[in-house]
Amino acid sequence: MEIETEAASGFDDLSLPKLCERRSEKWTTYPPDVLPAFVAEMDFALAEPIQRALIEAITRGDTGYASPMGLAEAFAGFAHARFNWLVHPERVFLVPDVMVGVAEVLRLTTEPGSGIVINTPGYPPFFPTIPEYGRRVVEAPLARSSRGWELDFDGLEQAFKSGARAYLLCNPHNPTGRVFSRGDLKRIATLAARYGVVVVSDENHAPLTLAGAVHTPFVSLGEEAAGNAATVISAAKGWNLAGLKCAVVVAGSEAIRGRLLTLPTEVRSRAGHLGVLAAIAAYRDGGPWLRGLLAHLDRNRTLLGQLLAEHLPAVSYVPPEASYLAWLDCTKLGLGDDPAARFLERGRVALSRGLDFGPNGAEFVRLNMGTSRGLLQEAVARMAEAVG
Repeated sequence: MEIETEAASGFDDLSLPKLCERRSEKWTTYPPDVLPAFVAEMDFALAEPIQRALIEAITRGDTGYASPMGLAEAFAGFAHARFNWLVHPERVFLVPDVMVGVAEVLRLTTEPGSGIVINTPGYPPFFPTIPEYGRRVVEAPLARSSRGWELDFDGLEQAFKSGARAYLLCNPHNPTGRVFSRGDLKRIATLAARYGVVVVSDENHAPLTLAGAVHTPFVSLGEEAAGNAATVISAAKGWNLAGLKCAVVVAGSEAIRGRLLTLPTEVRSRAGHLGVLAAIAAYRDGGPWLRGLLAHLDRNRTLLGQLLAEHLPAVSYVPPEASYLAWLDCTKLGLGDDPAARFLERGRVALSRGLDFGPNGAEFVRLNMGTSRGLLQEAVARMAEAVG
């Protein structure tokens, strides 16, 4: 366990001036005096095995087009170790990122004009991507509960019954951080089979499932339950590799695999070669770093609750079961539908606006806590200053 302890200790060693030197979206969208805690990028250094793989590739000039060689096998090994999921490598397909994978599966399995069900609040790119591919968004809002947010199965069935042809499931759910149970997934599978609905499961945050929760990949339910389904997943969130462009689609059956075999060659060629190399390194050798990260995020979600109780007790917060995103209910602050605007203007901290996640995101914000304890404390202090 020493390596995990050592890895966990490094997640607090962050320098804000050094982070400001980064050129990614997170660090260039706002002026330097704004603390960014919005887009889903973490602040930590890359895991050493991934750094080594990338440096070696650049040193040998290995920056050509992506090859999937070794990716399916590496992912299958990780999936078995992390989720006890037996993946057939021949059912694994390389795509540039999770949203491209989702969209291509929907294109191959539904007709233009089809209704695609999403749960709201929902990941913002779902809203423009579905119509971009000629389909319609059908909202099935989540229900509020003491645990935060639950699937509304009556609403989901009504959406299926009304003619929707596919269900874009987000599990673990972004922005709420909810990990849906195996029982929930089986109920989804039963409803989908009854109404002939394809299930496309975005599981991008699955590697970041935290202590106390268990992630079940949808297609791991087996062909009887998930024969008309696909899981889309990547190393992007777990190891902070979003800009390197590599994800995989895993077919739930031979029938779905047959559809995926018709993917245009250009889809695979848009993936990044360095992304493939980084993902292979993450899946094969990134386990100790990931375990250290999960321990750190577990501490951060507890710390955030303590900070809010002390400085912003009116903000309601249910700790996420996965990932580093906190969905905060600011209704009692009385800041209107877009509290993120006040936090940015008066606190100089940038959060994701809840309205971007759908109508039921009004008066919410999403906070990125994939950072050090010190910077998380600074973010909450700035939020409190904005309403003080």
